[in-house]
Amino acid sequence: MADQDFDRQFDSDSIGERLRQTREAKGMSLDEVASQTRIPIRHLQHIEREEWDALPATTYCVGFAKAYANAVGLDGPEVARELRDRLGGTRTRAPAPEYYEQADPARVPPKSTLVIAAVVLVVFLVGYLIWRSTLNDEPVTPGVEVAVPETKAPPQGQPAQPQPLQPQALAGQQVTLVATEEVWLRISDGGNSIFEGILQPGQRFAVPATAQQPVIRTGRPQVLRILVGARDIGPIEPVERTVDNISLRPEALAARLQGAAPAAPPSR
Repeated sequence: MADQDFDRQFDSDSIGERLRQTREAKGMSLDEVASQTRIPIRHLQHIEREEWDALPATTYCVGFAKAYANAVGLDGPEVARELRDRLGGTRTRAPAPEYYEQADPARVPPKSTLVIAAVVLVVFLVGYLIWRSTLNDEPVTPGVEVAVPETKAPPQGQPAQPQPLQPQALAGQQVTLVATEEVWLRISDGGNSIFEGILQPGQRFAVPATAQQPVIRTGRPQVLRILVGARDIGPIEPVERTVDNISLRPEALAARLQGAAPAAPPSR
């Protein structure tokens, strides 16, 4: 008898209206049904108003209606079959995956478990990359130190030591005097004057290659730098004083700067 009444009610009422009336008869709100079925309230409202096109797809309509019916005490599978027959193939929405009822939250892993799993995965990947990076390293025998030769750089600010002068190696090269300040000088060869005058800063005087025994006299030897060929061997004297009869032969100048007494000029 109860089944006949149920069938008559199915024939007379729409599915959505039947679900709403059953819910209200049990004193349940849509919030309670949504909490129990995990179905959004807006979808439950569409079901009660039979706004099936507002739901994602036929399978969702059937699944939602089945869960709603089970929540309010109706026969969920029977409601699902009736709704499937009514909708048939009239809906044109794209097919969606089969609806599954929401899983029990108690069975869902907690977020902390997911975080721990992610950290473990990251540690594993880092360890793997470190292991891979050591594959190409050459093995080192424990207790054996590899000596690395030291490269000593010259102390900063310390000029490189000039190569020692070889007086005889300079013989026959051009001698040039360069004035760094204004200076008077006289150059003679065997008593004959070759040059006498004042050189301004930057001016030069090249001793003639034909001079046999050129000598110089000046009161400021520290401002006259000597060039032998392209090599600057320094001033005639480091301090200001009058010098006379200083040989300008390249080998004599080199020997003088080294502190050796130059060879006596050959007698004429």
